[in-house]
Amino acid sequence: MQTFPVYTMESAPEQSKPSLASLQQAFGIIPNIAGAMATSPVLIASLVALFSKVHSGSFSEAQIQTVLLTNAVTNAAEWPVAFHTTLALKEGIDPVDVRAIRERTVPRDKKLAALSTLARTLIEKRGHISEKDADAFIAAGFGKDHLLEVVASTITNYTASITNPRIEAAFQEHAWRAA
Repeated sequence: MQTFPVYTMESAPEQSKPSLASLQQAFGIIPNIAGAMATSPVLIASLVALFSKVHSGSFSEAQIQTVLLTNAVTNAAEWPVAFHTTLALKEGIDPVDVRAIRERTVPRDKKLAALSTLARTLIEKRGHISEKDADAFIAAGFGKDHLLEVVASTITNYTASITNPRIEAAFQEHAWRAA
């Protein structure tokens, strides 16, 4: 397996530094996944732009974390599972629902269940969802715009699978291992 550096503000390529500064401002730290992504200025800049759009979209922060945690579990991406578990709990998602997602089952909350199911189905079917899948999501109270918004959310999963960053102490409590 290839090893990738986890860059800091001081060691990152010059073109990656503005993106890392944005993430440091948002999180108070530069997450290790971002430090690894900084190897590619294009990838880290894409993450920052996507982060901005996703977090200013039509989903609540709890709904965003539901999608991101579901994606991480479905993609067996260990660093993102720990990170998004921490953020999901911080956003007030019931720990029972967080545990359900981590265990590849459906949250009790009906809207989160529909969101998690759609996110998992999109990955498992490689984007080829059925009309029934889309209808079930919309019947839960979401719109077609929400359906498309779920698509913008797997960039850190694939990067984590390639770079395998160390999970920071702040997220270690929620470490998870793919089955």
